[in-house]
Amino acid sequence: MITKDIHINAIKKMHIHTKTSESVRLGILLAIVGGFLDAYTFVCRGEVFANAQTGNLVLLGIALTKRNSVQAITALLPILAFVLGVIFTERIKDIKVPSMTFATNAERIILISEIIVLFIIGFIPTTVPHIFVTVPISFVSSVQIASFGKLIDSPYSTAMCTGNLRSASQAAYKAFIEKDKKLALKSIRYLVIIFFFIVGAYLGGILTLHVGGKSIWFAVVILIISVGLFSVDKYIFDHRSKEQITNET
Repeated sequence: MITKDIHINAIKKMHIHTKTSESVRLGILLAIVGGFLDAYTFVCRGEVFANAQTGNLVLLGIALTKRNSVQAITALLPILAFVLGVIFTERIKDIKVPSMTFATNAERIILISEIIVLFIIGFIPTTVPHIFVTVPISFVSSVQIASFGKLIDSPYSTAMCTGNLRSASQAAYKAFIEKDKKLALKSIRYLVIIFFFIVGAYLGGILTLHVGGKSIWFAVVILIISVGLFSVDKYIFDHRSKEQITNET
């Protein structure tokens, strides 16, 4: 009995280090979505980048300098939406829903919420003022950034690449100087995320040019796959856990 308890605890510890929300596989999918959304908003929604808010802060400062209230509000709204997205994410993390069988954890609830928002955006014509699209995309982008900020054992972003590029460069340099294989692997993981962000941006540009506003549903499909990844990983983990416990007994 003691051996069985020890083995169960070992499995739980192993699961902590192989969480789907921190996996490279999920990071790749979300990086594709991040790059896609930036390309999407730039190509057909007003030539803005809805993911990163640094540009909007700069535009807000310029608008205030020019005393242009319309431009200031246009820049401010996505920023506020980003803040609300972070608050929403933290609130979801605090809610416990043990009776739910499908969305059994906060990460899946958040991804499903993002799917719903982006699906609705696909129905909004490109003739509608772009602020009605960039604001909700800023919201869901912040939700994604706040919810999925760890890659194995390192912080990262699925919607912005400046920090990822810095971390990849630092890890690569230290790996070269210290001959550290773990740091080399860490650098490679960051570079993989950056690569798939670029892939997402490329696909976003191509599909948006050919399909238009509804091309955002490609991101919805990727997010649905991301939700499915949680279920697949849980099934595999539960199956392996039962096998290992059976073998021990």
